[in-house]
Amino acid sequence: MLLVVLVLLLPSVSDACGDPPRFETMRLRGAPKPRYGPGERVQYDCRLGFKPIIPLRPRSAVCEDDNTWSALEEACTRKSCPNLGDPVNGQVYFVNGSVLFGSQAHFVCNQGFYLIGARILYCEISENNVNWNDDSPICEKILCSTPGNIKNGRFTVYKDEYQYNEIVIYMCDPSNGPDEYSLVGESTLICVDYDRWSSDPPECKVVKCDYPVVEHGMILSGFRRKFYYKAQVVFKCNQGFYLHGSSTIVCNANSVWEPKLPTCTKVPVAVPTEPSTTHASGPRPNTTTAPSSTGPRPNTTTVPSSTGLHPATTATSSHTAYVSPTVDLEPEYFEDFADLHIKIQQLFGDTYVLNYHQSVFVFPRCSSHCCDYFFCT
Repeated sequence: MLLVVLVLLLPSVSDACGDPPRFETMRLRGAPKPRYGPGERVQYDCRLGFKPIIPLRPRSAVCEDDNTWSALEEACTRKSCPNLGDPVNGQVYFVNGSVLFGSQAHFVCNQGFYLIGARILYCEISENNVNWNDDSPICEKILCSTPGNIKNGRFTVYKDEYQYNEIVIYMCDPSNGPDEYSLVGESTLICVDYDRWSSDPPECKVVKCDYPVVEHGMILSGFRRKFYYKAQVVFKCNQGFYLHGSSTIVCNANSVWEPKLPTCTKVPVAVPTEPSTTHASGPRPNTTTAPSSTGPRPNTTTVPSSTGLHPATTATSSHTAYVSPTVDLEPEYFEDFADLHIKIQQLFGDTYVLNYHQSVFVFPRCSSHCCDYFFCT
């Protein structure tokens, strides 16, 4: 009987509230207890960086008889850091437009001025209060020191210091030798930031490229007696030659042509032969009729496979040519001919007939080795 009475006197596990509620701006005063019975009260204090809301709100909660905590709202708000004014010749911008705890202040200077100090300040906890983590920066006028002197040249105007956006212009001295000096780099420098110019000083030196000679070619434009820095030359190959490489070259700062000089390759001459055909007994179209064996044969040109024709092929500037169906006619091949006018004219028997200006190219459709070359008649 005594045991039953003792059990009834012990509080039930269900006769207790759970953990006290948590808040963003407040923290529980003192250490939490493992258990709170009905009628027990807990007190809250503002967290660091926060202060009580005015008018004051309740900051305590009670464990009710139904084992729930009484209603309680946030009773604290963020503290404010001291207000910051715009620096002279600059501005300050506040993140979220406030100086409350956790905010940031961003500083910028007006054009022509540079910032000394921290560009961003943070509103942080300082002992029991809040304050900015650093002093406000200042904006100083941008000045550049004298730029470097250069050999064989000078600049205007010489001063001890230069203001923002002020410029100096470099020029080369007259040369005492047979070749003039070239200014390599930027001739105009601008003071763009504190003691910083827009680029490094240029050089004054002799830059002269060798006279450009392309065998079997000629200078189309840019001809002169001497070729100094940035001189540009355009080449053209003689009749019967085609150009490999760039037709335009420029004399660079190292007295070297860039890109390298092109070459003019001769289109070799070959004796034409009549192509074999699987339809020798059949009639041939007028456009592909070969001249008489006793009559004169037209001049022929063999185009090597390096031009894009595979393998070596022959063609005339008029009349008829027989072409392998695997041939690719690149633009370089037609440089010595008149304007390019090509179209498929007709399909005749086992051949494709293709017009090229005043010439007719016949493409065999066979796949045997007789199709490896095309010939002109």
